[in-house]
Amino acid sequence: MSRPVNAKRVAGGVARYVGLLLILTGVLAPYVVMLITSLTPKAELAAAGASLLPKTVTLEAYVELVTTTHFLEYLRNSLLVALMSVPITLVCATGAAIALSRFEFVGRRQTMTILILAQMLPAVLLVLSLQQQLNVFGLLDSKIGLALVHSAFATPFATWLLKGFLDGIPRELEESGQIDGASAWQIIRLLILPLLLPGLVAAGTYAFILTWNEFLYALTFTSSPATRTLPVGLQLFIGEYQIRWDLLTAGGVLSVLPVVVGFLLVQKRLVAGLAAGAVKG
Repeated sequence: MSRPVNAKRVAGGVARYVGLLLILTGVLAPYVVMLITSLTPKAELAAAGASLLPKTVTLEAYVELVTTTHFLEYLRNSLLVALMSVPITLVCATGAAIALSRFEFVGRRQTMTILILAQMLPAVLLVLSLQQQLNVFGLLDSKIGLALVHSAFATPFATWLLKGFLDGIPRELEESGQIDGASAWQIIRLLILPLLLPGLVAAGTYAFILTWNEFLYALTFTSSPATRTLPVGLQLFIGEYQIRWDLLTAGGVLSVLPVVVGFLLVQKRLVAGLAAGAVKG
C-alpha cells in the first residue's frame, strides 16, 4: 500500500529546487553570455540591433587573440606571479598561524585583531607607499615585486584560516612527539603539516585567486608587456573610441579555465579546509 504524498513537503522541495535554479542561473548567466559573445563574429557584434544568439559561430576572436596580441604573455605573467605569491603566502601564514595557535605571548590577541583590520583598509590608500617601497628596492615593473605585494594582502586572511584549522588539531600529538625525542622542526614537518594540508590547500587557493584577479596593483606597478598580468592586459582591449568585445570576452573565457581546472583538482581538500578553518578559532 503506497504512502500518501505530503503536499507541503512536495511544495517545499519544488520551491527549493526553483530557488537553487534561479541562483544558479544568476551565477552562470554572465559566463554564458561571455562565451556566446566570444563566438559571435565581429561584424555581428558591431551591427545595430544585434541579438544575443549569433547567426553563425566562429573562433576568429580566439585565433586573433592568441596570434596578434600579447595575451599568451599576459597569461604566462599571471601564472608566474601566482606561483611566486602562493608559496610566499603559505610560508608566512603557516608560521604566523602556528605562533598564534600554539604559543601565548604578550600582544597575541592584538596581533590577531590587527590582521583582521588590515583586510579592511582600502587598497587604493596603500598605492603610494607601496610604490615608493618597491622603487627603493628596485622592484617596480617586476613580477617578484608584484608577487610580494599580493602575498602581503593574502597573508592576513590565510593566517586566520590556518589558525582556525590548527586549533582543531590536538596538542597531544605534539606532546607525544616531544616524548619520543622529536625536535620542534620534526614535529611541524612530520606531525602538523600533514594534518594541516587541507587548510594549506584552502589558503593557497585563496591566495591564487586573489593574485589572479587583482587589478589595481598590477595596473599601478607594471608598465610593460613583459610584466603585465591578465586583468591589465584584458583592460587594454577597451579603447577610447572602440571596445573589442570579441577579444575581451575570448580572453575572459580563456582566463577562467586555469582557475576552473585548479579548483577541480583541489575541490575535496579545499572544502574540508574551508569548513575546518571556518568553525574553529
